[in-house]
Amino acid sequence: MGVQPVSKHRGRLLPQCSDVQRTISGLSWHPDGGRKLAAAYCCLKFQRTPTDMSLDSYIWDMENPKCPEMTLEPDSPLVCLDYNPKDPHTLVGGSYNGQIAYWDTRRGTQPVEYSSMEHSHKDPVYKIIWLQSKTGTDAFSASTDGQVLWWDVRKLNEPTEHLVLDPSREGILDRALGAISLELFLSPTKFMVGTEEGLVVSCNRKAKTQAEKIVCTYQGHHGAIYAMQRNPFFPKNFLTVGDWTARIWSEDIKESSIMSTKYQMSYLMDACWSPVRPSVFFTVKMEGVLDIWDILFKESEPTLSVKVSDKALYSLRIQDNGQLVACGSDNGEATVLKICSGLSTLQKNEKSLVADVRNAETFTEQRSFF
Repeated sequence: MGVQPVSKHRGRLLPQCSDVQRTISGLSWHPDGGRKLAAAYCCLKFQRTPTDMSLDSYIWDMENPKCPEMTLEPDSPLVCLDYNPKDPHTLVGGSYNGQIAYWDTRRGTQPVEYSSMEHSHKDPVYKIIWLQSKTGTDAFSASTDGQVLWWDVRKLNEPTEHLVLDPSREGILDRALGAISLELFLSPTKFMVGTEEGLVVSCNRKAKTQAEKIVCTYQGHHGAIYAMQRNPFFPKNFLTVGDWTARIWSEDIKESSIMSTKYQMSYLMDACWSPVRPSVFFTVKMEGVLDIWDILFKESEPTLSVKVSDKALYSLRIQDNGQLVACGSDNGEATVLKICSGLSTLQKNEKSLVADVRNAETFTEQRSFF
């Protein structure tokens, strides 16, 4: 049982600023079989960003890890990006300056369109996700400016909708919670936002009023919630990471998480569920370690821990078939690892066993993995 490295990819920096290391702050697998990997490169030490630093992000081909297949050339560094699941030629990205950028790779390295500065986010865009829609052109974004904005990439001059994450439900931007992570939930109209303040905000886009769009909150972590994802097999359960812990929640229990890891020695920066095994999830830490957890196999510790890099790991993305996982590091290196069949193949009775654990935890409300 284990993983093995497939390849490593290093983003190119401009010669005059080669001493500046840019973090891979976001990853997205190509939707057509995962042959390609898009990576967003950004200097997360924002106050120390040199004016001559490269703004480029890259698309890598798994067959050629030495040179990017394509360069993406935004006007401002990308903090996040996402391949369109309906159209493998198009990507949408969120920039450090708050703008949304839209690419069609058939039309070159420059974005096809940008959102206008006037109607964009006022802080970096930490998460952007394509929405399921008839046109396949809709997305929504979250930023530390306290807003969630909806977009149609065919006309990015202004958002189609907006929501201010004001916990008082009065829509006052000065009171808004800064958004770090974002996840669709159960339907295209329900979603959740992870905030800088450690709260998960559950929202309903189609509520009648702005006040009613904020449904409830979950008090999750001591600091920013860097990642959040619902379990693809049990969508009422979702995973969060923030501070030094990973937590599993039930939508029906607001008071506390139903499972929690013990406090780790370093910050957890990203996490995701396996798309093929309902009991398995992945986390990456600032000490450069990828942890793989199987809540049915071992509860006292991760099933597998892999030292991926000597640098901090900031981003994580697993291929749709569950066999390849990509990790992005603080020094701009993307490492792709192959997951063994035991961790990437659905086990006998696994769904029913996880359902039994889930029901037991819902009844007892919370336990620690340890």
